[in-house]
Amino acid sequence: MGAFSGRDLVVIAASAGGVEALRGLMAALPGDLAASLLLVLHIPSSGGSALAGILDRSGPLKAAPAVDGEPLRHGRVYVAPPDRHLLVQDATVRLSRGPRHNGHRPAADPLFLSAAVEGGPRTLAVVLSGMLDDGSRGCAVVERYGGAVAVQDPVESLFDGMPRAAMNSARDPQVLPVTEIARWIVGQSETPTGAEEKVSDPQVEREVSLFLKTNQPTTPAGDLSGFTCPECNGPLYETEIRPSPRYECRVGHAWSAQTMASSQAEAVERALWVAILRLEERLRVLERMIQDAERRGQTHSKRRFGEQAEEVGEALETMRMLQSRIGGVEDDLLSS
Repeated sequence: MGAFSGRDLVVIAASAGGVEALRGLMAALPGDLAASLLLVLHIPSSGGSALAGILDRSGPLKAAPAVDGEPLRHGRVYVAPPDRHLLVQDATVRLSRGPRHNGHRPAADPLFLSAAVEGGPRTLAVVLSGMLDDGSRGCAVVERYGGAVAVQDPVESLFDGMPRAAMNSARDPQVLPVTEIARWIVGQSETPTGAEEKVSDPQVEREVSLFLKTNQPTTPAGDLSGFTCPECNGPLYETEIRPSPRYECRVGHAWSAQTMASSQAEAVERALWVAILRLEERLRVLERMIQDAERRGQTHSKRRFGEQAEEVGEALETMRMLQSRIGGVEDDLLSS
């Protein structure tokens, strides 16, 4: 890998609707591709590892779950396993249970940032179908380090949130259908990058070190935002990064404005469901107390418990109405 002067370090991110896009990409890439592909798909921590097998059968490139410490080789596809960030360091694959990023592990930005630091101008970043904006900051960093970015055409994407966010963040992204992205990767892998001045960004390198556990948590850059981390409830520090603010806690959980708003909506919904459950239980208890008072001939108690039950019923109806109206950022995007 080291002697080759083309762009031979390819990092790919996808989320909702991304499996079909990934299959199409693998089918269109040649088996002798002079590049290594590292791939992140948003999957739950309890998810299986079937994706590597699906992609291995989709085209001539060998795809397999990534293994910590294995060397990067051309013509191979390294798939992030569930509940592990996928990164690259010193021409080897690294896996990490570091802090969730944009609510995900694995996430796109950690992979993209580590690839930018590792490969500089040899790096290609590709963003396929998905919701919200994970990977958008990573695309901007890849470009800043001399690499190049391609984005699945939003018209073709089943979910265009991630592609559009990457388009807004990157300066000069290639916006292409999946089959054209495959041709672009091949062309970039065969085109010498030339000598470029090495870029160094201490903030990016600090973030990568958090995932690789080579550094103790430190105070993030930026100012205290007045918000708390949806993951750990720690204070969040805000930095202005185009095209929107970024938030990070001392532990290393990091959020874009979109992903934080979505996570907050989920937390509110969970709290509302707990409140609804408790109100329903209280209503059932009051109904039993009303029946018991009626059997005992306690008219005053029956009336008082009935008034309380009516109040609880009204509150329950209000909570259910609120629950139905509070949605995540994803709901807004789907309805727009």
